[in-house]
Amino acid sequence: MFGMLSVFAQFERSIIRERLMAGMARAKVKGTRSGKAIGRPAIALRTRDAIRDAYKAGGLSLRTVARKHSVGVATVRRCLAEIEQAGCDRP
Repeated sequence: MFGMLSVFAQFERSIIRERLMAGMARAKVKGTRSGKAIGRPAIALRTRDAIRDAYKAGGLSLRTVARKHSVGVATVRRCLAEIEQAGCDRP
């Protein structure tokens, strides 16, 4: 009897998960009820390039570059990591 209960519980869980994933996919495409998109907005390419150029110019710390472009330090690190992943010279 406990085996049958566990089978039903697992089946119900899979149905709930399926519905949840479908709802998330729909929300990504259509947005939320308020019309806002899900997730953080992407940083403009122009801003990314400016961050990279400012750091490559040298003499500026990550914090200074981040403050200058009104982004976080982690964002600056991500922009610089994209350079390293692309195989370009290290800034």
